[in-house]
Amino acid sequence: MLIAKRLKPILILLFTCLALTPRISAAHPVAQGALEVVFFPERVSVTARVSMEEVLVAAAYGGQKNASALEMVHAHGAYLLAHFRIAADGRPLDGHVAKAPEQADGRLAYELEYRSMDGAPSRVVFQQDVLREFEYAPGNPWEASYVVRVRREGGPALEGLLLVSNQPLVVDLNRMTSGLDKARMAKEYVHHGIMHILSGYDHLLFIAALALAVATLWDLVKVISAFTLAHSITLTLSVLNIVRLPENIVEPMIAGSIVFVALQNVIVPKRSRGTGRLCVAFFFGLFHGLGFAGGLLSAMEGMAGLAVGLAIAAFSAGVEIGHQMVVLPIFCALKMMRERMSQQSTLIPERVLRYGSAGICAAGMFYLVAALR
Repeated sequence: MLIAKRLKPILILLFTCLALTPRISAAHPVAQGALEVVFFPERVSVTARVSMEEVLVAAAYGGQKNASALEMVHAHGAYLLAHFRIAADGRPLDGHVAKAPEQADGRLAYELEYRSMDGAPSRVVFQQDVLREFEYAPGNPWEASYVVRVRREGGPALEGLLLVSNQPLVVDLNRMTSGLDKARMAKEYVHHGIMHILSGYDHLLFIAALALAVATLWDLVKVISAFTLAHSITLTLSVLNIVRLPENIVEPMIAGSIVFVALQNVIVPKRSRGTGRLCVAFFFGLFHGLGFAGGLLSAMEGMAGLAVGLAIAAFSAGVEIGHQMVVLPIFCALKMMRERMSQQSTLIPERVLRYGSAGICAAGMFYLVAALR
């Protein structure tokens, strides 16, 4: 009877969620690729290596569901051209698809060419909004990001740069050096890690469920540390190509982790703290780490070892900053609530835990159903 009473809010929210929300295909819609940019005196050559996932998403949402795979692949070149924008010294450059797409290392390579002004430009700005017009759920559009390597004709490359939709990439050719701009790379990947968390509903729901159940700051430190250690391990191993799992395993496990932790909060709240909860956070953190890696591991292939290490460290730091931006406000709000409540009013914090976890569980069930399709 007690379990049925506690499951009631979950079932109500679940059916409401299923009735009002359209079908989605993944909890964290991110497509990642790589760009090779070469500056010539009279033109800028851009080779974009993208995943087949990006091509299929653009085709499916863009009304080409009935097109053949070959038609989708060829049409994506024009799509990229329309969504990449390059300006040299403040002047937009006109481009065209220079070569038919080729398959390389499991990715599709598109060569785009942009005519420059007379002589080499001094400052070039890159922008992109690839897939941003497509929503897989209301208010949560797809996102594409690209690891970028730039060089002058015949010269060494500056690598490890990042081009995302909400931040342009600026290259000053007069000050461009070869190798790594460590400070710039660290800043860009920290920002990318933060946004990966704040725009990833799956990870947000999981850590919110963990934070709802903690009673003290020490509880919070322990459970988040266990989660951090686990996802840092698998993120690193995945990017280094030591451990990889297919998406059809990782995505359901991440969705399942949300459901499990939220249900534990509602049905057996006494087990939502202590050693058992630490083991749960660590176990599921291993799969979240693989989700953090995502397409990043493929886009980073070919980068120098130092660049890979710096990217992993900065991205992980950004992920942790994103975590703290979520868990600390939740913890502080609950702590203030507990301190202000008298002994007779302890029911209110319990309801916050129960109904908050019920809502998280409903969302997690929705993601789980979508991930299993």
